[in-house]
Amino acid sequence: MRALHLTSHDLQPKIAILDTPTPQAGEVAVTIMACGLNFADLLMMEGRYQDTPALPFTLGMEVAGTVESLGDGVSGLSRGDRVAVFGGQGGLAEQGVFDARRAVRMPSAMSFEDAAAFQIAYGTSHLALAHRAKLQAGETLLVLGAAGGVGLTAVEIGKLMGARVIACARGAEKLEIARKAGADHLIDAQSEDIREQVLALGGSDVVYDAVGGDQFTAAFRSCKPEARILSIGFASGEVPQVKANHLLVKNLTVMGLYWGGYLTFAPDILTGSLAQLFSWYEEGRIRPHVSHVLPLERAMEGLELLRSRKSTGKVVIRTQD
Repeated sequence: MRALHLTSHDLQPKIAILDTPTPQAGEVAVTIMACGLNFADLLMMEGRYQDTPALPFTLGMEVAGTVESLGDGVSGLSRGDRVAVFGGQGGLAEQGVFDARRAVRMPSAMSFEDAAAFQIAYGTSHLALAHRAKLQAGETLLVLGAAGGVGLTAVEIGKLMGARVIACARGAEKLEIARKAGADHLIDAQSEDIREQVLALGGSDVVYDAVGGDQFTAAFRSCKPEARILSIGFASGEVPQVKANHLLVKNLTVMGLYWGGYLTFAPDILTGSLAQLFSWYEEGRIRPHVSHVLPLERAMEGLELLRSRKSTGKVVIRTQD
């Protein structure tokens, strides 16, 4: 089978021909149809992600495909089932073997591209807003990086939960995508003062930050008393440093959210969140925005779209010809 394989953090991953894997006890083999790209893939390439696998490994964290075979002890799945899987690695390949507990059946009307773009982006935003920040209807939500893979889903889910949503992104084209996802107010991070604009709108109750750097600082300074700040990621490359005395003065809360971690310490919370999200999808209330669908041999091009911030929503790789 073909796979985008990484052998060294000092070298670019390349398409390699690998043996087709066989599922062991508790595992499921999947014929992969599509794989969603994530910023974490770029960090894994450099060895800077918190869950970077040991070398060598195949990139690709989330996939959609059909069950090919089952290892011993696996129940609840059958050959031919259409499933979405968060495997953490191994997705940019024609076939993969994953922990069967991570395979969830897709809604019947969901395409493989939508399923591959769904779990991490929507799962992160739903857990962050509903479980961690406990966003309430009528509150003001500020989303930084609002046209990106997770940011756009935060706009969509925040609006669905009844919040007033302020979307911050770079340029008119990206802001228009955020507006179509439900944003009530738009801020151009390239030309407008984020702090000034948010304060003019009354300040924010919840900040969803997948960017970090100067945007975090501006958002921090525009918070209402008792605001909650969600630290989701650092697309800017700069990890913010928070002064505790500033938290104290404004009674602010900064909280982190790593979606994949819930698989280890609270899988029921993650499973319940995904069930809600799939239900919303079936009702037509949410729909992934996929800006690019590329073949496996162009996976590096897709990753560069993420690095250069030239994509919106998700980039998906079709792994079968």
